[in-house]
Amino acid sequence: MYTVNAIRNVCLLGHSGSGKSALAESLLYMTGAIDRIGKNADGNTVSDYDPEEIRRNISISTSVIPLEYHNTKINLLDTPGGFDFSGAVMEALRAADAAILVLSAKDGITVGFEKAWKYCEERNMPRFVYISKVDEDNSDYNATFEALRERYGNKIAPVIVPIWGADKKVTGIIDVLNKRAYEMQKLKRVEIQVPEDKLSVIEEFNDALKEAVAETDEALMDRFFEGDDFTYREMMTGLHQGVEELSLFPVLCGSGVTCLGSLMLMDHIIELLPNPVEGNYHKATTADGKVEEFVVSPGGVPSAFVWKTVSDQFGKYSFVKVLSGEITSDTTLVNSRTGETEKLGRLYSMCGKKSTEVKVLSCGDIGAIGKMDKVKTGDTLCDPRKVVSLKQIPYAEPCYSMAIAPKVRGQEEKVGTGLNRLNEEDPSFTTYMNPETKQLIISGAGDQQLDVLVSKLKTRFGVDAVLSPAKVAYRERIKKKVEAHGRHKKQTGGSGQFGDVWIRFEPQDEQDDMIFAEEVFGGSVPRNFYPAVEKGIQEAVQKGPLAGYPMVGLKAVLYDGSYHPVDSNEMAFKMAAILAFKEAMPNAMPTLLEPIGSLAVTIPDSYMGDVIGDLNKRRGRVMGMNPAGDGNTIVEAEVPMAEMGSYAIDLRAMTQARGSFSLKFERYEEVPKANQAKIIADAKANED
Repeated sequence: MYTVNAIRNVCLLGHSGSGKSALAESLLYMTGAIDRIGKNADGNTVSDYDPEEIRRNISISTSVIPLEYHNTKINLLDTPGGFDFSGAVMEALRAADAAILVLSAKDGITVGFEKAWKYCEERNMPRFVYISKVDEDNSDYNATFEALRERYGNKIAPVIVPIWGADKKVTGIIDVLNKRAYEMQKLKRVEIQVPEDKLSVIEEFNDALKEAVAETDEALMDRFFEGDDFTYREMMTGLHQGVEELSLFPVLCGSGVTCLGSLMLMDHIIELLPNPVEGNYHKATTADGKVEEFVVSPGGVPSAFVWKTVSDQFGKYSFVKVLSGEITSDTTLVNSRTGETEKLGRLYSMCGKKSTEVKVLSCGDIGAIGKMDKVKTGDTLCDPRKVVSLKQIPYAEPCYSMAIAPKVRGQEEKVGTGLNRLNEEDPSFTTYMNPETKQLIISGAGDQQLDVLVSKLKTRFGVDAVLSPAKVAYRERIKKKVEAHGRHKKQTGGSGQFGDVWIRFEPQDEQDDMIFAEEVFGGSVPRNFYPAVEKGIQEAVQKGPLAGYPMVGLKAVLYDGSYHPVDSNEMAFKMAAILAFKEAMPNAMPTLLEPIGSLAVTIPDSYMGDVIGDLNKRRGRVMGMNPAGDGNTIVEAEVPMAEMGSYAIDLRAMTQARGSFSLKFERYEEVPKANQAKIIADAKANED
């Protein structure tokens, strides 16, 4: 069991394909946790173990990779780089106390790297930058480093730099602080002589580091200007402080394939990154609603935060970070969300899909609890003496929606049950039944996320599901006042049916439910039949005359009619009302209404022309533009919801995934005449 000072919780962030999982493999190998390095292409890495990850060669969820190195436990959280799986990144950011931002020396600063940096900035999270793939063809460490310096300034501090051979290939690395050089020979680190031509480079980088350290302390700054050297311990203390205060971002480099730089990375994780007591700042809401700082404390009463759930064929695991005290398998804690007392199940240390049972999880550590059926991601489990709720994980609002249905009728319940189980694992997607279109709608970050969910429905729950565009809930209304006569007369054998009504239909400005009124004089329609007339119209307005969409903004006034003392009954007057409605509607200038959404798109200024041009094609109206800082602008627009089905994917393509948006229903508006014919034709075709 490790004390809180000997634990580091670090998440790997970066663009898809930047080398995060390969880096995790190299660290596992160098610490002896595995005896051969797996590859994504072969589907045998520790972190990408889900069948969908193996099939697609990408990370889909966050994996926990515990490393034991120099009497320290490093909990490495390997996150997906695909933008559709950012929910898993949000979870890892809540569990980690620091981050390593991985970028490839072949690709430089990518959108994924920019987003990862922004996530860390929003959370004031200490971070390293790790430049991967330095030894591969077409890699350019210098260009990548210069781009970092240009973007983020002198806070970018190189602590490891590569050595190039005669053919300009990276052959080794230099520890700038210790002025020592290393290369890899058959996956073993070997110290080598520092090349003569690199001595001046080392001095230059060492001076830059010394200056960065001096800026963390006034006394050191004075000594720096006097030309004094700092001791190794002073340098490390200054670097640690700079990392913690976010005034320094150390840059390291290496190769996940050859393990170059892997041991040095772990040395720096232990020396420079914060332990859980120094790490993430937590806010908690107490039982009486007050918000206070939550202090991570090994001596406090037990509490743990559930940051991830895995619910698969191996069982259900609730991944927790212990935030105070320690927990054992017989600890009893209160779930602050439900108020219920939970006796903890078996405790595990997780490494990819492999679970190892442990007796205790100590403060600051990350592990899993088995079979906690009532516990969800985002729950706080705490001692009854101090019940608090930690802030929920801030998942992005789902922005891409499709209808989902089973391929075979009758399996709707299986689809619903499967999605509920998958939602335990991935709370970043939502589902709801649209009562108007009778479709089950699934909403997530993009098409890839929904495609993965459909695949998991089949592999885990044995149900084939298909995705289709979500239907738009159109409305119909009239624009002209009309009067109509409805007579229902039926004579069969015994008593017949007779109902006779005159109804005036008027358009209303308000698009609310149908208004019913009566202006009958002289009892031409007896009062007891009024409810039947209203019921008939209420039934009729559910299907408008144009395309069968519900009618809104309608007032119906019953003003005349006649009845038969024997044959008149409620059913007859209800039918008469429906006939009057059907006669009136074609003459009342019926029209289609469509839902209009209020759109806010945040984009870098350089994409402004493309985005506005695209909105015009979607019949959007730009309402305003507001600067959002960092060279971004928020474009506000009103746009028909029918034109927005693929917007999440299209905006990503237009802005290289740098744009984001929110869309909320605003009101209904009349569909332009030119667009109505196709909507009506499609509706009639679907009826057939």
